[in-house]
Amino acid sequence: MRTSATSPLHHDPNQNHLLAALPPSEFEALAGDLELVQMRLGDMLYEPGRQLSHAYFPTTSIVSLHYVMASGATAESAGVGNEGVVGVALFMGGNTTPSSAVVQTAGYAYRMDARALKHGFARGGFLQALLLRYTQALMTQMAQIAACTRHHSVEQQLCRWLLMTLDRLPGNELVMTQELVAGMLGVRREGITEAAGKLQKAGLIEYRRGHIMVLDRGGLEKHACECYAVVSNELTRLLADVQLRRRVS
Repeated sequence: MRTSATSPLHHDPNQNHLLAALPPSEFEALAGDLELVQMRLGDMLYEPGRQLSHAYFPTTSIVSLHYVMASGATAESAGVGNEGVVGVALFMGGNTTPSSAVVQTAGYAYRMDARALKHGFARGGFLQALLLRYTQALMTQMAQIAACTRHHSVEQQLCRWLLMTLDRLPGNELVMTQELVAGMLGVRREGITEAAGKLQKAGLIEYRRGHIMVLDRGGLEKHACECYAVVSNELTRLLADVQLRRRVS
């Protein structure tokens, strides 16, 4: 297993749920192709229409998949953290994607060369089934976010986004400016300021200098629309019977 960045203590591939779910024999077949890489905030992993050269299995980082309009406006279509993989187009046969992939939360990931991933997927077995299940969960997330953006308030969208981000982090604090959140949700910064202000007044979050601290997760869930539960439940349904095949450290 290669390392291209200084490894944080106790860091290993099992921190990614997909890699952790692989049977030992299939994991060992892939281990030599996994490369630990540092993911810096704002790093562009993919650009629209460009050939994908690697897949990324995040461990402590979060990657945002989003579209950029001709006007320059952006909106997130999905997020990927330690529950998944960035680069499903590689094993689905597309090799390119019209969306961008940008690091939303800095951390680490395990990178795999496109050929290695395709070869592992083509062998079939548990890896193939696992990646297809995850792809279905990712499609659910994309569809639900599209519906959420169309039908729910900015405050509800912010609650959903905060909860989905928290699920991928070990703590309850997010390093994120209101401007970046606005870009993720595809709304005006003023809308995020107003929504965050309401949540802070209700005692659910605390916001200061690019840091968002969630104080009451239960209250946040009550304020969120049904979209968070739909996405979370579908991921759990599809992967619940495989996540314990390897222990997540």
